[in-house]
Amino acid sequence: MSNGGIIGVINTPTTSVASGVWTLNEVLLARSQDIWPGQPSLTINYLVVAGGGGGGNGAGGGGAGGLRSTVTATGGGGTLETALTLVTSTNYTVTVGGGGAAGNPSVNGNNSVFSSITSTAGGACPDSISNGNSGGSGGGGGRASNTGGAGTSGQGFAGGNAASLSGGGGGGASAVGGTGGSSAGGNGGAGVATSITGSSVTYAGGGGAWGASSAGTGGAGGGGNGGVPGVGSNGTANTGGGGGGGANSGGTGGSGVVILRYADTFTISNPGGGLTLSTATDGSFKVTTFTAGTGNVSWS
Repeated sequence: MSNGGIIGVINTPTTSVASGVWTLNEVLLARSQDIWPGQPSLTINYLVVAGGGGGGNGAGGGGAGGLRSTVTATGGGGTLETALTLVTSTNYTVTVGGGGAAGNPSVNGNNSVFSSITSTAGGACPDSISNGNSGGSGGGGGRASNTGGAGTSGQGFAGGNAASLSGGGGGGASAVGGTGGSSAGGNGGAGVATSITGSSVTYAGGGGAWGASSAGTGGAGGGGNGGVPGVGSNGTANTGGGGGGGANSGGTGGSGVVILRYADTFTISNPGGGLTLSTATDGSFKVTTFTAGTGNVSWS
């Protein structure tokens, strides 16, 4: 390789250093051979859970937020996702989706995002005369012949169908919401357990439904219980759980969460602010948990 016309020892580039004077062609050749130094890369494992959907008034439960994970298991019965390879000194977007509001109609949650990964908001059960909304996991059906909303492949399952006078349970990340009975509301579908923090925690359970005589229970992973009488319980914050359906009012969906796991030789920052985050250490890894907001993150 030419040294650009400099008399003396030819400098050979390595992945960590390239001294001397180089032509553009020489740089491009060295980059193609992966020997030209660049920004250090790091591997990021992630859990991205969207906000859960709101539960319906006298109706079905809200669907859980979509769940995408590279550790333990992912949502919707999908194949475990692949960790991202990122570079230092570069901004990447993080958004923690809020839970959907209860009301008449109740509404879907909000998406959560990390870099190129987007988890879809949980579907609501809008009201007692509607089908459940589709979402990361689908909302339960309102009453009678109303059907549950569809889930998103690789993120969550459908909401349960309604039957007679009782609503269907909201879908969860690992199970379809329960079907309403003649007098009992359907249970929320169960969420997914992941050990990305170093301990097993379950996220994205569907909300339980209102029933004529008894309410369905929320799915494991933050799903809110149905309410008979009274109001449905809210989905648990930072789990993406769906809100429970209630006689007088449904519960709100639980907010989502973004959790990142990476080597402890790197330090994360939030340039420009806007995110609520905390970082812990698990062995030779750091684990950063985002519980609210939107903004950029970068590593050094």
